Amino acid sequence: MNRMRTTAAVLATAGALTATQLGLAGSASASTPAPSATASKVAPRSAACPIDIIYTSRFYIGSGGWVTGDGLYFGLKNKSNKSFKKVTFTVTNVKNVRFGTARPKGGKVTHKTSKTVSVYTKTLKKKASLGVRVESRLLNTRSYKVKFSVRGSGWNCAVNQGTWGN
Repeated sequence: MNRMRTTAAVLATAGALTATQLGLAGSASASTPAPSATASKVAPRSAACPIDIIYTSRFYIGSGGWVTGDGLYFGLKNKSNKSFKKVTFTVTNVKNVRFGTARPKGGKVTHKTSKTVSVYTKTLKKKASLGVRVESRLLNTRSYKVKFSVRGSGWNCAVNQGTWGN
């Protein structure tokens, strides 16, 4: 009789562990360690704003909640044929995300804490990108969120550009 209870307890624990490790979300999903395949997804933009927010849509979680591979990528892409000046893209933790090392793409990191990363460029040229790949740790794989903000001159974009996560 005890053997059956132990087997049932082990199966229940394995099922709960698998559900926790998967942590599937609508806009992003976290999975258990496997080949580091990442894809980028583009967030919808308003008609007056000539940029797209780009973020990692699939990633894998390793030990301790760290995202495997090179971490998460967050960025923006200029969809216009016009250049913009003094562009700053900021990613801020809202819930259960901590940042490690940040590597910029198309600019330089101007501010980095465990909860905020900012990347800056003097000129965002036409059809160019600005972003940051940041080592990230999810404190809870079922509930995490970051928000995006963009500042610059020469466009009609709102500063608050929405959120990512689940």
